[in-house]
Amino acid sequence: MTMTVSSGATTVVRTTAGRVTGAREGGIVAFRGVPYAAPPTGELRFASPRPPVPWRDVRDATRFSPPFVQAGPAHSSEDALYANVWTPGPAGRRSVLVYIHGGGWQVGAGSVPTFDGARLAAAGDIVVVNFNYRLGVFGWGLHEEYTDPVTGLAANWGLQDQIALLHWVRENAAAFGGDPDDITLCGTSAGGATAWQLALMPELRGTIRRLVSLSAAHPWQPAFALTPDDARTVHETVAHRLGTGLEGLREVPAPLLHEEWTRFFSGSPDTRPVESGREYRGPVLDGRLLTAYPHDLPTPDVPLMTVYNSTEGSFFTDPLSPSFPPAPPAPADHAELREAVRGVLRKLTPRVDDGLVDACVDAYRGAAGPDGGPRDLWTEVWGDGLFRHRIVRLAERHARTGRTPQYVMEFAHPTRAPHFGTPHDATSKFLFGSHRLPLHAAQFGDGPLERRISRNFAELVSSFIREGSPHSLDVPDWPVFAPDRPTTLVLGGERVASVAVTPKRQQLRFWDEAGCLPVP
Repeated sequence: MTMTVSSGATTVVRTTAGRVTGAREGGIVAFRGVPYAAPPTGELRFASPRPPVPWRDVRDATRFSPPFVQAGPAHSSEDALYANVWTPGPAGRRSVLVYIHGGGWQVGAGSVPTFDGARLAAAGDIVVVNFNYRLGVFGWGLHEEYTDPVTGLAANWGLQDQIALLHWVRENAAAFGGDPDDITLCGTSAGGATAWQLALMPELRGTIRRLVSLSAAHPWQPAFALTPDDARTVHETVAHRLGTGLEGLREVPAPLLHEEWTRFFSGSPDTRPVESGREYRGPVLDGRLLTAYPHDLPTPDVPLMTVYNSTEGSFFTDPLSPSFPPAPPAPADHAELREAVRGVLRKLTPRVDDGLVDACVDAYRGAAGPDGGPRDLWTEVWGDGLFRHRIVRLAERHARTGRTPQYVMEFAHPTRAPHFGTPHDATSKFLFGSHRLPLHAAQFGDGPLERRISRNFAELVSSFIREGSPHSLDVPDWPVFAPDRPTTLVLGGERVASVAVTPKRQQLRFWDEAGCLPVP
């Protein structure tokens, strides 16, 4: 039953677990810190998520919950499985956007100001939901010792949280003025990758109506995921180092367990006891939730919006960018470029010989021509190898074999000097309008052009969510993607938007033959 009570600056709605009160802020009502699952502590650590414990009184939902355990925030906590909802109002039946934050499956939270959903909800007349999920050792691993007696699952607890959140949204969307039959899933980076995986799951067929995938960090072994054997080894090794057994890890204080997991993966991937998980530790193939990675599966059978940034790698090669870890020194000459490229290739595969390094440098130098300096070439290699190659190739596969429309965008609005390029995760700043916040404005800008780009981005996404066909006043007709025709929307810069054949295609060909990346 849906119940709404409004009183001045607050609004009360009834969720499946109890009533919550949100705050009216301008034309939007914001509900923050709404439980979608029970705290995964004690015996529920390394267990499937359980429903939230019901409450009787009206629960205050005007403040964010802590972020999940991670490096950085002093107040992070395991008790963090909460959702945040921004709605124009509880009355009505609006399209719903569920957003999954990125952060390499190890950092991030729905409370990060970058992902504030108020502007997007107001501009698109939609309901926006984001949330926290389990990270790091608590969210992304596998060991049969943790087999859940209820679900039989023993892995990928963060992914299980995301599934639970989607079920919660389906059950509670109407209370917040949303349409439970019109849910679009969206995510950036690690969030874009798991959004893609969720859209492939049979149990969510009918729940996810559309998919918006932003700079997806599609996982594969050994770079972005642990093999099942390595995942077991990590848990067993961490338990041994902490002087306990696997079951005992449920009782180790969360900060201590996080610290030991982080220490295990510190330093060069060549020095670790396991060969996989070289750059990030995301979803593990468990045979139940995940039977294969995206390059070995069909593409999602829902309408798609696939977005990547023109220089994904500048997030990692710009020394002033807030990346973690900080950017290493940029190469200044050919010899340094070779070693910098070798370092990128080592993120992707344990075996990198001189021939592979030279082939990569030659391919990118040939594609860039005389204008490609060492820093720029290194940046392109990093961004393409970790992100853009698989994003574009999966988009091309969907164009060949998929049954649903797909719209492909290259986001290309440049950052402000001394920053450079259009880095990984730039999209979220412009989608949510958070480029204008003090923590982002110096890098991404807050002038009339940036606001125009942001407005158009929000209109494109919200029209896709509502109608299935993206459009905006300043944007030319955006055709369904066809790889060899001008169908990729390039958004950004003084022209605002244009339609082109996928830019920088030549340099992607290196990865098709290199043998260190899966080719969809």
